[in-house]
Amino acid sequence: MHRMRRILLSLVLLLGLPVLAQAQELIAGKSFGKATNEIVVTFAGPVVRAVVEDPANYRVYEEQDPDILLALESVVLAEDQKTATLTFSEPLNARLPHVVTIDRVGESGAAATFTVMKPYLGYLFSILISALLINNFVFTKYLGLCVFFGTSKRKDTAKGMGLTFTLVMVVSAIMSWFFYQFVLKPYDLNFLQIVIFIGLVSLTVQAVDTVLRKVNPALFNAFGVYLVLVIANCVIIAVPLILADNEYNFWESFMLSLGAGGGFLLALYLMSSVRERMELANIPPTFKGVPIAFIVAGQFALAFLGFSGLTLF
Repeated sequence: MHRMRRILLSLVLLLGLPVLAQAQELIAGKSFGKATNEIVVTFAGPVVRAVVEDPANYRVYEEQDPDILLALESVVLAEDQKTATLTFSEPLNARLPHVVTIDRVGESGAAATFTVMKPYLGYLFSILISALLINNFVFTKYLGLCVFFGTSKRKDTAKGMGLTFTLVMVVSAIMSWFFYQFVLKPYDLNFLQIVIFIGLVSLTVQAVDTVLRKVNPALFNAFGVYLVLVIANCVIIAVPLILADNEYNFWESFMLSLGAGGGFLLALYLMSSVRERMELANIPPTFKGVPIAFIVAGQFALAFLGFSGLTLF
């Protein structure tokens, strides 16, 4: 019985491959348009305008939600009869792949199904820039403020903590991704995410603590209790939870952790530069110390809001 099914499946594939190849040859290019609610499709040759411009001829959905069809408002074919612009009633989430099915292309009646997505390298770079600037964990999500205010008094300490934090972030995130993909998911142990992730972060911090104690005792003493606080830092825990929730692969998880660590380093360096200069400024006694630091951090947060909505790819 199983052998018969395999034979039938093989016959279906053999008969269907030429049709699929023919359908794919009909599409020469596809991409998201300049507007946020557009997809541009380029056909290999001239097509029939009446057929291509019929919105009922299309089915479009996000790859992760195939049951939810997107509302196609209009289809406009260019004068060369090769380029069609699909306009939707609502903006598209260009960060996610979209599947487009055209039931009929031209008079031949051939169908075509293809995926529209950003270039993958651009997508990886967008994850890095998003965690670094657009969605900076300190200035836009307000995470990790304890370590941030405690180690941003001097630039040397800030740089050392930023680099250490980035190293811990990357190593712990990669280990968390590995455990999530190959242990938690296969054995249905997702409810242990936070416990496992904190344990992996603790292991990484302990390793860094031991290395710093031997290699650079001065930097280790400058960190003080804040190096231990990294174990339960909100940013450190947030990154594994985000990569697990979004089902990121290895490289996507690496770029997220690198961007989050780099964003924390950037925030520390900017804050420490300002706080060193404030020591020479004429600040009212009421605002000296932590109060003026909170005010400056709020101004940085307002400045980082300027990156909101930034799209590079």
